[in-house]
Amino acid sequence: MDPKYVGETLKHLERESELLLNAHKSMSDELHRLQVEEEMLMRKFYELMTAHGLNKKVCDGVVSQPTSPPFKLVR
Repeated sequence: MDPKYVGETLKHLERESELLLNAHKSMSDELHRLQVEEEMLMRKFYELMTAHGLNKKVCDGVVSQPTSPPFKLVR
């Protein structure tokens, strides 16, 4: 490598390193935010499914007589 370009190359690499560190921090922050959002959504989904499951059991308990199927079974 030509010695007259070593200083410029070093300066360029230091700037690139700083940019990459900033990008890494930004991406890590975004990943953390998305993981928190995913956990929050999964909790809400679980609550919804639990409530739906309980509602379904209550509705099943209210049904008085099972109805016959709308078609004949062929044997």
